[in-house]
Amino acid sequence: MNVTLVQYDVAWLDKAANMKIAGDMIAGCGVTDLIVLPEMFATGFCMDARKIAEPENGGELLAWMKRMAYEKNAAIAGSMAVDVGKGCCNRLCFVTPDGAVEHYDKRHLFSYSEENLHYLCGKQRKIVEFRGVRILLQICYDLRFPVWSRNCGDYDLALYVASWPVNRIAVWDLLLKARAVENQCYVVGANRVGADPVCDYTGNSAIIHPYGKAMAELRDGESGCVSAVLDMEWLSGFRDKFPSLRDADKYHIEV
Repeated sequence: MNVTLVQYDVAWLDKAANMKIAGDMIAGCGVTDLIVLPEMFATGFCMDARKIAEPENGGELLAWMKRMAYEKNAAIAGSMAVDVGKGCCNRLCFVTPDGAVEHYDKRHLFSYSEENLHYLCGKQRKIVEFRGVRILLQICYDLRFPVWSRNCGDYDLALYVASWPVNRIAVWDLLLKARAVENQCYVVGANRVGADPVCDYTGNSAIIHPYGKAMAELRDGESGCVSAVLDMEWLSGFRDKFPSLRDADKYHIEV
């Protein structure tokens, strides 16, 4: 599987501008299987949930994602605020070229910025399968909670979309690698650059090998696309040869 990260300066609360920016970058990224955008890719990480929320049955952002997926013949993933009636969720949508949509609602809400006061907490761990690869969907702060992302032999790639600020970027770099090593999986971390009214962002989006090495990355505030090929045959052989997943402790998560 060929995976492409798209990293850019998200225009604050300007959906039209961000669809144009991301759309132009996607159009020029070449042939790929999966395109990954940052957290709240069309608005920035905003706590005014009702102001930016898309309707649950599909709005302009989901329609745009479907169009991009169809035109590139690739899946596309990115999060947005979605109004589910009783409140709003920070929802990671995974859209395939045939227009099918699956989603994951952010489990760990960032209380430091009071996200928990404005968004509903997701309850369901979500794995999707696309072109022979099993993909765990995660959002930003979830990266700090290894139990939630523990590989039970049920996924090959952990996908994190984020708005992770520059003052904690060393933690981002470290934890992406840790999740890859401990879960014997590839990890994709898509972050943003630029600034919003609260934070500055330097990106450091990366595709991480199960050995914890960066296969491709964008650093130091750079906007652009970067890709890497994930080798599922190698991954299967690695897990058979070095069976740490089978030796792991059992546990139960309360939701």
